[in-house]
Amino acid sequence: MEQLGAAQIIVALGIRLWPVFAAMGALGALSFVFRARLGLYGRLYSSAAGIAGLALVSFWVLTGIFGAADLLITHDPLSPLSGMKNAPPGSALRMAEDGQYPHVLLGGDNLARDVFSRVVMGAWEVVKIAPAATLFAFMIGITLGLPAAYFGGWLDTVLTFAANLILAFPVILLFYLLVTPEIVASGVPGRMAAVLFVLPLIFAIVLVNSRTHVRPVRRAVLLGVTILVGGWLYLGIALDADPLGLISFPPSMLVVFVAVVFVNAPTVFRIVRGLGLDIRERDYIAAARTRSEGPWYVMLWEILPNVRGPLIVDFCLRIGYTTILLGTLGFFGLGLSPESPDWGSTINEGRKLLSIYPHPALAPAISLLSLVLGLNLLADGVREESLRD
Repeated sequence: MEQLGAAQIIVALGIRLWPVFAAMGALGALSFVFRARLGLYGRLYSSAAGIAGLALVSFWVLTGIFGAADLLITHDPLSPLSGMKNAPPGSALRMAEDGQYPHVLLGGDNLARDVFSRVVMGAWEVVKIAPAATLFAFMIGITLGLPAAYFGGWLDTVLTFAANLILAFPVILLFYLLVTPEIVASGVPGRMAAVLFVLPLIFAIVLVNSRTHVRPVRRAVLLGVTILVGGWLYLGIALDADPLGLISFPPSMLVVFVAVVFVNAPTVFRIVRGLGLDIRERDYIAAARTRSEGPWYVMLWEILPNVRGPLIVDFCLRIGYTTILLGTLGFFGLGLSPESPDWGSTINEGRKLLSIYPHPALAPAISLLSLVLGLNLLADGVREESLRD
């Protein structure tokens, strides 16, 4: 086996990633055909920034999903390959066994591990943490921000003071503090998870109840399903006590998850509160009160839908911030387990010999850059389209 040239590496990468490109093509074609029925998402296909952002984000999301399904990786991302220490991209594998992929497409790192496989699995580390943690932060911020804006008074004062107290700490410093081994050993993140993750469950219950309160039978059924599913997720995520054994958060992942939620929720709270203070004085809110609608119905079904544009934009941007935070933690060896193939850890390991062997650090760095760029472009597209509403 000979070493692959640049053009051969590109072709080999395209062939290896064909499931991702096929899924992107199918998803894009279906979305474009039915864009008129897909609301804000469909209108993104009329925005150049939206299309570019969707392409980059969907590429990495699908790469992470297919990589986790073992459809893309060429070698075990955690195991060294004989003779592949700092091997350049396209190097032929020495003494390749039958059925083993014959090349390291993006080279080997300083521990002789396949860089391509580590980049693919690093995408899965981001996909499984950043969106879910950001979503939890938004549910907590909305659950606390809407009542603060709607009711005002002492509730607003107390919640705003608590949010400002957390925001007074530098974000990176607070993030580091929450994931240090001493804090983790004290059990603080576990207790924080038990408290914080109750709020998304409350949000879901109140959302369903406020929408179906005039239909008792339907409300009972939907509330039962919500409590059952939400309680199951709460037990698995917050307490690691899933009775079915399907959800299990490793301690290192739970710590990072809690830290992301805790750091982002106060900012979301401030955004929701500010938007709510403006919206609550509109005429249609007064009309809802005149119809004797309950406070939570007004907050969740009158105020919240009318602030969705700014919140969706911030959601996309915040996933990018979370991705950068995860990379920063991995770079400094905090949070995720040491053997994790996350992009931050891979960049940190590759930087030690950057002047001699740049490829182990460049591949994950470009991956991180492209995903965050895609999220920013997606946020720009959402902002452009939401302004047209």
